[in-house]
Amino acid sequence: MPFMVWNDKLSVGVAAVDADHRKLVAMINELYDGIAEGRGREALGSILDDLVAYTRFHFAREEKLFAATGYPGAVAHKKEHDSLTAQVLEIQERFRSGSLAAPSLEVLVFLKDWLFDHIIGSDRDFGPHLNAVGTY
Repeated sequence: MPFMVWNDKLSVGVAAVDADHRKLVAMINELYDGIAEGRGREALGSILDDLVAYTRFHFAREEKLFAATGYPGAVAHKKEHDSLTAQVLEIQERFRSGSLAAPSLEVLVFLKDWLFDHIIGSDRDFGPHLNAVGTY
């Protein structure tokens, strides 16, 4: 059973953003599977690196959409992105330096909760704005 399940409640109504969110959910599940299966440090590090890189790509995509459409909540939303980016970079650095032996269930719960709360609490707010200007 997956650690995090995508459902329609997570849809923001913008295909590219929803696809990114599905991929992030899948990557969190891949990290969970890697931990559950006892994969080695190198494999977990690679998954974590991919998750961090894709998160940055996704945030940049959203921020470009905000700029292109004049989304009024862009500044506050970017602050949320910057906060998560700093937090995941700190997790990644702790893992690389050895002060975090391996990504743990605590890290996964943080990522899952943050992604779910961010989508439901903030990302769903910009969907209607983007739809109103023709971005679906």
